[in-house]
Amino acid sequence: MTEATRQNGGQAHIRVENLELRYGDFVVQKNLTFTVKRGDVFVIMGGSGCGKSTLMKHMIGLQRPSAGHVYYDDVSFWEAGDAVRQSVLRKIGILYQQGALWSSLTLAENIAVPLEEFTDLPAAAIREMASFKLALVGLSGFEDYYPSEISGGMRKRAGLARAMALDPEILFFDEPSSGLDPISAKMLDDLILELTRSLGTTVVLVTHELASIFAIGNAAVFLDAESATMLAQGDPRWLRDHAPDPRVRRFLTRGADAPSPRPNDGKVAI
Repeated sequence: MTEATRQNGGQAHIRVENLELRYGDFVVQKNLTFTVKRGDVFVIMGGSGCGKSTLMKHMIGLQRPSAGHVYYDDVSFWEAGDAVRQSVLRKIGILYQQGALWSSLTLAENIAVPLEEFTDLPAAAIREMASFKLALVGLSGFEDYYPSEISGGMRKRAGLARAMALDPEILFFDEPSSGLDPISAKMLDDLILELTRSLGTTVVLVTHELASIFAIGNAAVFLDAESATMLAQGDPRWLRDHAPDPRVRRFLTRGADAPSPRPNDGKVAI
């Protein structure tokens, strides 16, 4: 549990209840129920094709679930009106897998896009805010660079700066370490942790990278493609050692022979 989570008493920030995801007759996942607490770095994990990114799309409003609910605080996102949904989305920032920066815009101009669309700030203040967000992710001085002029790791950080433009309460990451070398990936992990500690941001992270899962995740849900549902939830390190289902332990030990779960210490995995 992060410091922010402790200070907020473990309050639920997002609740997913009995969610079902499907494409036509094909059920991707069903019976998904879990809670993301304020200040968590919550990991959605599982093997390829299990529906991790699909779940994220349903949580951020890109796809409507076939059944179930997604609550932000006490607001049922998919049952709310358009105005309420938009107010919820204003509290969310998203870092997509490839950064999704506009190639024809400088880094500062990329960050300015949401500020120009959703605020009444004058141009000078927007420029100042863009510089501040870039400084937060270690890119001070790169305001006038184009995405093609910087490295992949720097583009990920610039994408994070844009996701933070409107000071969101919740940040979603879709495979943030994809395509990065180990050093750049660790720098991004460290940056995510620093943001949660200093700003109290809740993070929801889609990844299969074990190094990131163990380095920054304090809570997780494990999705399984074969059974099309969740097999476990809890702290990733605890699940590695205690998860009753060997498929979870195999995943978290890189396919090594998973030991039998150690004696339960009072925590629960499902």
